[in-house]
Amino acid sequence: MRLASRRSVCVFCGSRPGRDPAYAAAATSLGTALAEAGFRLVYGAGDVGLMGAVANAAIAAGGDTLGVVPAHLVAREAARRDLSRVVVTETMHERKKVMFMNADAIVTLPGGPGSLDELFEVLTWRQLGLHQKPVYLLNVGGYWNPLLALLDHLVAQGFADASFLHFLEPRDSVPELMESLAALHG
Repeated sequence: MRLASRRSVCVFCGSRPGRDPAYAAAATSLGTALAEAGFRLVYGAGDVGLMGAVANAAIAAGGDTLGVVPAHLVAREAARRDLSRVVVTETMHERKKVMFMNADAIVTLPGGPGSLDELFEVLTWRQLGLHQKPVYLLNVGGYWNPLLALLDHLVAQGFADASFLHFLEPRDSVPELMESLAALHG
């Protein structure tokens, strides 16, 4: 279910703001940068936490937005109604699939279990050869360092091939991430 042919970036991130204000600042910076670079933001349609911050910034900068939300989360995540387009799905799995299918790259900001679930699903699909889309971690203030160490441990213990580490591309700042995204073909 691909909804448009323009360059799009799927952003997975927390429905909470987290404790460090740097997380929301990075989400805001990313939303603005995506819009200014002409990327459509594909995200979970929420108006809360980092999801709300990235969407507010993209909309304020005149960006195109696609929000995808399962019906059971419409009220809980305060699904936005002012997006360019909103897709309501039946399940969480369908949400991830629609978000993924409508993106040329995936970026994961700080988040919790839901963000990890989303990230690991697309990494597993990549490991299985189901896609070649770039998957980036925006490692704000080293937030993802423990995860990166865990992935090294998985490989060291023989539970993943060393090539798995190349499927996930950490970036420390929004400008560094935008440099990588600029290489995407539209």
